[in-house]
Parts: sequence; C-alpha cells; structure tokens
Amino acid sequence: MRGEPMDRSELIRRLVLDEISDDYENVDQTILPDVARDGAKLGLSIERADIVDALRSLIGDGLAKAFLLSQREPYSTEIPGMPALDVIEEDFKTYFYITKKGIHYQVSDDT
Repeated sequence: MRGEPMDRSELIRRLVLDEISDDYENVDQTILPDVARDGAKLGLSIERADIVDALRSLIGDGLAKAFLLSQREPYSTEIPGMPALDVIEEDFKTYFYITKKGIHYQVSDDT
C-alpha cells in the first residue's frame, strides 16, 4: 500500500488507534473530541458515528478491546466484542485500549 493515499475510514481508524494507544479512553470524553480536532487539521469532519465504526472495526480486527472501568475491584473488566454505543455516555464507564496486536500494527506502519 506504499504510495497509495489512505482512504477516509482507514485514516479515522488510525487516528482512533493512536488515541487509545497510551491509556484507556472513552468515546465521548476524549476519543471523539481529540480525533475530531486532529481530523479537522487534515480537512476531515469526523462525527461520533465515524468513531464508533472505527472502534467496531479495530475490535473486529483484534487491534483494540473494550473495557468497563470502575473505581473499585476489579478496576477494569473486558467487554467481549463491541459494546452498544447508541447513546452518548454521561457516566464514562466504557473505555477502549489498544491490544499488543494493535501496537504491532501501529509501529509497523511507516505512514
């Protein structure tokens, strides 16, 4: 794929993957505002549905996982598959984090 332009959905996937690569992140709290800001710098308008689609794809490819975070034990519980994110979360319990496979994918890309 060298030299070929990256399509919009792949670019959003990579922006989301980068966002979740150093800490657990919530769609409505950090992923959407940060990725939308970074996308705007590239001339893209990114909506919440784009983020949810990217996360669904990343989880499907084994590059990310979803978690429920809590302030007591267990502090994080993996959610199998992609959770329903039809409504904006106000309690910020659902978070996403990169997997080892996702880290390898991220660092192996030279774009």
